[in-house]
Amino acid sequence: MNAGDIAFPNLGIYLSDVPRSFSVFGFEIVLYGVFIGIGVFTGILLAAHLAKVSGQDADMYWDFAIYAVFFSIIGARIYYVAFLWDHYKDNLLEIFNLRNGGLAIYGGVIAAFITLFVYCRIKKQNPLLIGDTAISGLILGQAIGRWGNFTNREVFGEYYDGLFSMQLPTAAVRARDISENIAAHIPEGANYINVHPTFLYESVWNLLVLAALLFYRKHKKFDGELCLLYLGGYGLGRFFIEGIRTDTLFIPGTTVPVSQVLALLMVIFAVVVDVWVRFRVGREGTDTK
Repeated sequence: MNAGDIAFPNLGIYLSDVPRSFSVFGFEIVLYGVFIGIGVFTGILLAAHLAKVSGQDADMYWDFAIYAVFFSIIGARIYYVAFLWDHYKDNLLEIFNLRNGGLAIYGGVIAAFITLFVYCRIKKQNPLLIGDTAISGLILGQAIGRWGNFTNREVFGEYYDGLFSMQLPTAAVRARDISENIAAHIPEGANYINVHPTFLYESVWNLLVLAALLFYRKHKKFDGELCLLYLGGYGLGRFFIEGIRTDTLFIPGTTVPVSQVLALLMVIFAVVVDVWVRFRVGREGTDTK
């Protein structure tokens, strides 16, 4: 298998020389960044469109996006570096090298929500209403951005030889992402690995969450409910997908995957708050009769 090849043999898909980057006037552009950029732009377009059809000021979402994108990238990198500090502590300049990946979506989401509340406080806007409108754009951006992991040959899972098995050349992936289980299943003399395409699983799951958000937006009972649906839906899928990834970030000093813990907390938080608010709204409605 050549270093640039990617295959899904059980689906009969064989891709040759899949590039990581391309050159424009001598300047190298990494596809990882291109997919993230497309995801961000498409997500903002969707959020602005939903704002317009619901009678809100679409321009405000473009304004908010400038701050949200900037701080989300910083948050995503800080999160990734913090939970992989042993890898970066002896090479601090590598922290600023984003060309090889290394953005943790949880850090980006946390930063985006913080930016949302700060922005809305300054602009005197309802953060829950804006959050409900923007959240569909966020999950769409995540779904598209995951394909940057595909071109980077990263965010894959443990050994797998089923229908969606993905073959990657060993020379094209980071050595630390090849687990003992994967290594044990490399055929004698072969130069490739068979793994779960977890980037694909998450991209598809995110699109399903997006569909649920778009379907439910006209039926929501209170501002902020779509944000809760996102937290619960995304968290549920990420909890299971994270369990088979090989590039998991762990809580320092433990073997507990931090992303699985956060995913579970997101689901619990979303369910508890949604039930509590619905009960409170229902009780207040009864009291006013």
